[in-house]
Amino acid sequence: MSTTVRNRRHFMAQATAAASALAFPMVGGAQPKPVKIGVLHPVTGALAFSGQQCREGALMAIEDINKAGGIKALGGAKIEPLLGDAQSQPQVGAAEVEKMNEAGVSAVLGAYASAICLATTQAAAKYNLPHVVDVGVADQIVERGLKNTFRFGPGYGVCARVAITNLHVLNTAAGKPAKTVMIIHEESLFGTGTGNLLARELPGYGFEVKEVIKHANPTRDFNNIVLRMKSLNPDIVIPANYYNEYALLVRTMQQQKVTPKAIYSVLGGAASSFKFVKEAPESANGIIDCNHWYNPKDARALALRKRVEAKGLFFTYEIFNTYTAMMYLADAINRAKSTDRAAITAALADSTFSDHFMPYGPTKMVNGQNTGAQPLMTQVLGGDIKVIVPREYRQADPVFPMKS
Repeated sequence: MSTTVRNRRHFMAQATAAASALAFPMVGGAQPKPVKIGVLHPVTGALAFSGQQCREGALMAIEDINKAGGIKALGGAKIEPLLGDAQSQPQVGAAEVEKMNEAGVSAVLGAYASAICLATTQAAAKYNLPHVVDVGVADQIVERGLKNTFRFGPGYGVCARVAITNLHVLNTAAGKPAKTVMIIHEESLFGTGTGNLLARELPGYGFEVKEVIKHANPTRDFNNIVLRMKSLNPDIVIPANYYNEYALLVRTMQQQKVTPKAIYSVLGGAASSFKFVKEAPESANGIIDCNHWYNPKDARALALRKRVEAKGLFFTYEIFNTYTAMMYLADAINRAKSTDRAAITAALADSTFSDHFMPYGPTKMVNGQNTGAQPLMTQVLGGDIKVIVPREYRQADPVFPMKS
């Protein structure tokens, strides 16, 4: 073989190797960088059940977004969740935001409890870090003028007003059998704010508020509170607390044979929970609740419920609220066409997101609150949870007062 031929072959071999070497970085470089999102909830501590449910909703939404092609405006970039545990404590939630900021997240989703959300949104504001609130209902969260904070679901102000108006309608239609009310709420921002609002507004609708009782969170024994309830004998008991305390309170009422004309919850932690209905069907029966709920006539919501239950989980408001909140955030990132925090914040503020299964009107953010959000009224009937108000989502007629 001639020297010329050998040199030519050597050159071709080198050229081919070089082309191959260049090809791999080019293919790798074509893959868009993932979009880092902080997913922050209380997955340990007193609020662990609800926090774990929220996390599951967020991860299911991320799975669906990524399977559908990721953030299309960013070349199909996948969402990469950075998981955080607030440990059911506001100060820990704030510390987790600091870590997420250092890790370079583009936004934060969370953090379930109102007191935790108040701390995490404030911490995120220091870095102009967009923070989507999934559940936290205290209106202070969106009333402080923080430009980074957005809540897609309703707050307790809207929920309390809807609940009181519908209680008045139900009571009037039944001949006004209920005249007195007792409010029992947990001690944090959510329970205290809801309880105070109800106590202030109910007298204007003709109800006498017999007493407002605040309890610690967690509380392991409701016997004294239920004994007090028995002595006051209110027509209606309104609880506003988290899952564990709600379930224990109602079970204690059943044990002590305290049967008011209605248990009428406002954002009741267990009242609209399939977990509670399954585990304590007699205690749950007849309970009315004004709470976060999905459109029961939307096939997407029913399909998600099947997926959740196939995992051995309960389809609770924590899951579908956080699922929808993540979809709202992903929609904003797609419209922003950027992972820049300021661009995402602007897109969240201008959002008209409508591709969801919640029973909301048009999305419009005013000071970080979606004014199109609304709760539904549900009642536990026949071992199931049915929507009773408003009429366009109604699955069953309300039973008021409760049958003995």
